[in-house]
Amino acid sequence: MTPEDQSSLEKLLLGQRLIALGLVVDGGPVIGLLPYALAEDRSALYVQASRLARHSQGLREGARWSGAIHEPDSPATDPLQVARLTLEGSVTPLGPGSPEREAAAQVFLARFPGAAMTLSLPDFTLYRLGLEGGRMILGFGRAINLSKHHFLDLDKRLRRSV
Repeated sequence: MTPEDQSSLEKLLLGQRLIALGLVVDGGPVIGLLPYALAEDRSALYVQASRLARHSQGLREGARWSGAIHEPDSPATDPLQVARLTLEGSVTPLGPGSPEREAAAQVFLARFPGAAMTLSLPDFTLYRLGLEGGRMILGFGRAINLSKHHFLDLDKRLRRSV
């Protein structure tokens, strides 16, 4: 991956705030649109969801997920040129007592301060979406397969630039 590709990955992950998250519920596909925060070590996304939402039924320990993050579309943009990520991994619920929950909550609140109220409600849970792979499309004919190493390399790159 070139330095420019790494910058594009960083821009998409840090510059956008919503993921279209696909899960399996009762044997069928379900999509939810959720705000996300990137884990400090870049190994995962943190999302918050209410147990009342249908997609939350698919956010079980070890469940597989797939999601899409993309730059905004506009009438002036060729839709085939919109930079986007498709991501995949497995789910870890971060309920009360989870060792990672407090750190995840701090990262999530730093990005979404308004979530303080919902984080305190009993039907809302934080989830860790492990980043295990995916694909970055930077326009027609410009696609890069991603592995978990690309996300960890991004973490190393960002730490060097600080």
